[in-house]
Amino acid sequence: MNNLDNQYQALLQSILQYGVDKNDRTGTGTRSIFGYTIRHKMSEGFPLLTTKHVPFKLIVTELLWFLKGDTNIKYLVDNGCNIWNGDAYKKYVNHPYFLGYDDLPPIEWFNSEMKKNTEFGKRWGELGPVYGKQWRDWNGVDQIKNLINELRTNPDSRRLMVSAWNVGELDKMTLPPCHYGFQCYVREGKYLSLMWNQRSVDTFLGLPFNIASYGLLLELIAKEVNMIPDELIGSLGDVHLYSNHIGQANEQLTNESFELPQLIINDEFWNPDEDITQQVTHIEIDDFFVKNYNHHKRIKAPLSN
Repeated sequence: MNNLDNQYQALLQSILQYGVDKNDRTGTGTRSIFGYTIRHKMSEGFPLLTTKHVPFKLIVTELLWFLKGDTNIKYLVDNGCNIWNGDAYKKYVNHPYFLGYDDLPPIEWFNSEMKKNTEFGKRWGELGPVYGKQWRDWNGVDQIKNLINELRTNPDSRRLMVSAWNVGELDKMTLPPCHYGFQCYVREGKYLSLMWNQRSVDTFLGLPFNIASYGLLLELIAKEVNMIPDELIGSLGDVHLYSNHIGQANEQLTNESFELPQLIINDEFWNPDEDITQQVTHIEIDDFFVKNYNHHKRIKAPLSN
């Protein structure tokens, strides 16, 4: 069993065994523990879980969306990534226009309009100043660009941080950041580690995405500053299983893991004179793929919004 899947399954078991039942914003209900850490050596393989299928292309699409500074789901939808649709739909049907209406348009209609209607997408796909806005434009500050510059010029700094938790703009966001910041650390001048902090962790559906997404971000930043990806660390707060994910978690616990895959980046057409904050405007989703990804089948579970 690879160490990452082992840690993840140990976390599932901890929640099932020691978690407490709590109410939550979505009304679904959770079983929850507080405080957990996951550590992964990138030299052991790309951190994509194998005890169930995790859709790598969706992870790439969302990360590129963050790095572009985009906050409208139209880019995601156009590229087959619908993980934010429920949040946008909830904002849409909560608009005062629908106040008192019992016959609300279904999410299937909303998704169809988002896909085919550009003007509808521009208006109703906007989530407010969420992740990408804060990463690339926190009151005019490009945090990603600053991080890359600091890694190149002052790699021993203890201020190699990016935050998405902009207190002054939380009320404008459709959903406040779950993973609200990350910090980098350089060892011996060439080994780059990344630790992300997460206040709220949907362990079954969300966490596998978060692990792989920050693993991919670590790989990209390391590539940009000519360093070696070292350790990926998740510092997790409210770690929970939704009540309608308990059966799925138990199913995943029965699966033995495979070896982790390898990440392949096709940078043949990337401009060497541009940094990642410039490259991201024309990097293609298909520039990234994983080699030797052996995995168990997908385990379906409902998403709570």
